[in-house]
Amino acid sequence: MAIIINIDVMLAKRKMSVTELTEKVGITMANLSILKNGKAKAIRFSTLEAICIALDCQPGDIMEYRGNKDIPK
Repeated sequence: MAIIINIDVMLAKRKMSVTELTEKVGITMANLSILKNGKAKAIRFSTLEAICIALDCQPGDIMEYRGNKDIPK
């Protein structure tokens, strides 16, 4: 099972840079990179809320669940 983070897609739709997002959300570039690359083990609701506010989106717009059968090996 995997949760896929699609922040890059929403950044492109909103024509926003990663740097601009980190400034609006108040997280470091390193932490956003960990999240974007699927290396994060958890995310605080406050961080998720700040990302959604900055990108004017819903959590489901930037996060996607894929079961084992949907993940290429």
